[in-house]
Amino acid sequence: MSSERHTVRKGDNLLQTPDQGHGSAGLRQLSPSHSRKLGVTRKMRERRDLKEDENPQEKARKHKERELKPLYKELLYTITHKMGKPSTTEIFTENQLHQYIKEAFTMTDSEHESLAERAEGTEPPVYCLMATVKEAKGILGKDVSGFSDPYCIITVMEDEEESRTRRSRSKPSKSIVKDAVSDDKIFQSDIKKQTLNPIWNQTFILEFEDFAGASFHLEMWDKDEAVSLTQKLEDIKSNFNSLRRMIKEAQKEKGTDDFLGKVVLKLQDLHCTEDNWYNLEPRTETYPDRGQCHLNLKFIHKARDGTLSAGRSPYINYCGILQQFVQAYISKQQAQTLLEFYATQNDLSPFLQDLAKWVAYSKLYQSLEVDSSVLLQQLTSVEYHWHQQELPNQQKQELGDSLHGFLKYGLCLVSKYRDIFPPDPQNTPKLHTLLRILVQICKTQAFQKLNPAEFELHDEVSDAILDLSEIVSALSRLIAEVQEDIKHNKDAWNRVFVSAVQVDVFTVVYKAFDYLLAKEMRDTLSLIEGQMEQTLANNLFPVYLSLQNIQQDKAFLQKRGVLELTNFQEGFREALPYWLNHAFSTTQDRLERLQPLQSGSVPVKHSSSAVDLVALIQPICQLWEKLSWPDPEEAFMLMDVCKIVVNYCNLLKERVRELSENSDHGSAINMLCVVVNDLEHLRLVLTRLPTQLNWAGLRDRTQNVIGENQFHNTLPAQLQQAKSVLGREIRSALDTLGKQLNTDIETHVRNMSTRKRIPSKSTEDAADPLMRYLEQELHYMNENLVQENFNSLLTPLWINSVKILHQVAAQHHQHHQQEGLMVFCQRLLYTLQCLEQCFLAEGNGLPLDILHSDEYKALKAHLSHNSLSSWKLVEKFLEGKVWEQEVRPETQDRGLSDPFVQLCLEPNHIFPEVEPRCTQIKNCDLNPLFDEAFEFLISLEQCQASGACLVVTVFDHDTLRTDDFEGEAFLGLKAIPGVAGQMEGNELSLHPDAVPAQIRLSLMHPKPNDDNILRLLESRRGEREAQAYAKKRRQREKQSQEGI
Repeated sequence: MSSERHTVRKGDNLLQTPDQGHGSAGLRQLSPSHSRKLGVTRKMRERRDLKEDENPQEKARKHKERELKPLYKELLYTITHKMGKPSTTEIFTENQLHQYIKEAFTMTDSEHESLAERAEGTEPPVYCLMATVKEAKGILGKDVSGFSDPYCIITVMEDEEESRTRRSRSKPSKSIVKDAVSDDKIFQSDIKKQTLNPIWNQTFILEFEDFAGASFHLEMWDKDEAVSLTQKLEDIKSNFNSLRRMIKEAQKEKGTDDFLGKVVLKLQDLHCTEDNWYNLEPRTETYPDRGQCHLNLKFIHKARDGTLSAGRSPYINYCGILQQFVQAYISKQQAQTLLEFYATQNDLSPFLQDLAKWVAYSKLYQSLEVDSSVLLQQLTSVEYHWHQQELPNQQKQELGDSLHGFLKYGLCLVSKYRDIFPPDPQNTPKLHTLLRILVQICKTQAFQKLNPAEFELHDEVSDAILDLSEIVSALSRLIAEVQEDIKHNKDAWNRVFVSAVQVDVFTVVYKAFDYLLAKEMRDTLSLIEGQMEQTLANNLFPVYLSLQNIQQDKAFLQKRGVLELTNFQEGFREALPYWLNHAFSTTQDRLERLQPLQSGSVPVKHSSSAVDLVALIQPICQLWEKLSWPDPEEAFMLMDVCKIVVNYCNLLKERVRELSENSDHGSAINMLCVVVNDLEHLRLVLTRLPTQLNWAGLRDRTQNVIGENQFHNTLPAQLQQAKSVLGREIRSALDTLGKQLNTDIETHVRNMSTRKRIPSKSTEDAADPLMRYLEQELHYMNENLVQENFNSLLTPLWINSVKILHQVAAQHHQHHQQEGLMVFCQRLLYTLQCLEQCFLAEGNGLPLDILHSDEYKALKAHLSHNSLSSWKLVEKFLEGKVWEQEVRPETQDRGLSDPFVQLCLEPNHIFPEVEPRCTQIKNCDLNPLFDEAFEFLISLEQCQASGACLVVTVFDHDTLRTDDFEGEAFLGLKAIPGVAGQMEGNELSLHPDAVPAQIRLSLMHPKPNDDNILRLLESRRGEREAQAYAKKRRQREKQSQEGI
């Protein structure tokens, strides 16, 4: 069988690139690029180039800097200096073209602006019109012979020059060009003798500056040359019909050329490339039919700025731009327009353009599904141009490599035609077109010229479609019979032979079968090497499992030695990726048949599809265990499991979107709860994978060849990526649930602030709708969400609730009278306290460290202050001063000149009848000792009141001006010995206290605008007492600053 195979494959090594010899590698590659990179061995990874280990983001950044940005600048330059109309039916503005290339090249707004500025700063090109005068037909005959000696003069004329010429002419003149433009701007073609259908094929490059106001002028003239008298007499004798023409010739001036016609074209009316016949127009109405002239016109650039993409040829840039457009938006007309402009401005030939398109589309065909007819069309264009233009050597090599590579890839597809092109009306035409392309490649002169080796496509196609399934099936049946025979020898016959004649028949038979099976396996696998496909791999899988079972029986051998089937797995390495892919594809198909969230189902915490998915994942894990591959990392399928879970996540989202469109609010909320629970269930399944797949055992078996960091960065990284996707979707779903709750909470809070409800309802009644709503919704979420997701929902909901209260409080601060604002803040404070207890849930909800956030503390302080009366605020202010006095460290005494001390009891509403007292003035004393006593008649209730304190103020006496402020101190009356006693009935229960101790107070200076309470008092314009107290404290702050 092996020898027959080699005789059939006579076409091997015949398909070669131009630079390969006859001894190079064979035709077939292992397989086309598979959709999933599976089964990459460790040895192959060790042979990789080090550059492949580069960070993908860094690699993409370098590619953008080195490749994309130069091409982007070329396109910006092309758009800025475009001339003519494109051949496409739709005309695009510069902004539309800029937007398209920004999307195609994935440029950010900042990158686009930066590159646009650099492109605008470049030198503009020289605008040129490349005019090719091809031929003319049917022109007038001006000579006696009835023919003419035509020649053309062409130029580009500005409108200003043309109008100036018309004004300067005193009489009509046939020539416009000669009178309007200097001689250095006029180009003249060759003179064609005695013809009415001249052929020139001459090309001229005409430079101009103003595109909008310029015209192309062509004038055709008949050259008048001196003719001898003898020749004229001969003409008369031979043609009497030319007598009239000869008389006219005699009347005109000698040496004057005859005007044959003209062509005038506005540049702004032309396309960027024109190839048309134009009528020769007369100067007057005489002879209106003067024939036609065939012109090829093209707008090009000269002296194009070389800094845009230094060192790159226009063809290389065109290929790069085309490749980027093909990868981005192949069907957009903007791409065709830009490619046409760039090719025209750089004078790229149609052959080079078609070559670039063939190379780009043939590469795209190997990665995406592209219409094969496009390839056939480009291939036909290449063949058409091959005979008309000689390609440079570099482009010849590129064309040869492209044809060679596509032929190899096409034959690989043909060898897998059963899987790639199913027998249905949609796919069989694709196979037919592919075969036509392969035939056309082999027929082209380019392929025959660039690939010198003989190549028979018929033989190669026949070889590619050879069916190897029957060979594998025969091997499978043989191994099954051998496996059964080995089992019988081990279980039954071996005991008989050992007991009777002491012969270990199992060992003898096993070693014989081991040798024969190993040889047969190697011969069969060598036939299918390089031709693996899914069907063939599926047939090989039972063979692999049978051989594995046979190898496991070696444990019963009495004498151990080297066996032929040792490491038999190496022969199946090519099939391994297909086995893994089959398991993945099967699971993916079953996943797509699942129906997540069946509508109308009873509310449950998990949908049946999530449970089914976990069951689908199990066969993948079991397959990994069943393979027992020598290199566990190579056959590891964690990526498959993660990908299936992520696909299910996307399927679940799409299903929710479909069902929610026709569902009420309650059903949509229920579905979202099930979605969140399903995703959480899958996340827990992924979390258990390391244990289920025995990562610890895998780590032990690979520790000698894989470093700790590499192992950690491979498996945990994939797992963490899948878990992060699930976590992101869980958070997104919880955010959706939370948004509706936040909206309802805000509505309830704002309803509490309406003017109608403030006087009519108590604080408890106003907050009751919100609390009942929250209790109902949170109870529902707790019942329908798993605990992890419910806890995840509470934290953002609490944060947003605090934000809503803060926003509403700030918005209503300026829209209420003081009384209404105070009531509203009391309600908000009560609501905040109720929310705190609700989310705390008696210790079963959120912990206090999360509840008491900085924003919560700020909101509570704000609401507490705004809900107090002005006198309560004064008490709070004084309590703060007393506390500040207690924690303030002692300071050194300041030098005073004429000090005295003022003592007063505050706040005034608690001590309305107590007057301030002052000590005597100590003149010129740096350390005054007053030794004075003062008595204040106050009650114990006043002393124990909130904020009650003794304010001690030190002044420096000034005879001429106001006394200078030197500092103040605050002593809380509750801290005075004896005040802390208990009340018994209506009398104070006095207990003997220690001797009153001296209290040392440090002087303090108030900081300007440092207290929120004072600002709040100032804002209460309608309360005179609040304004007076705030004014008093502000004056004290001012005195303090002046003293300092």
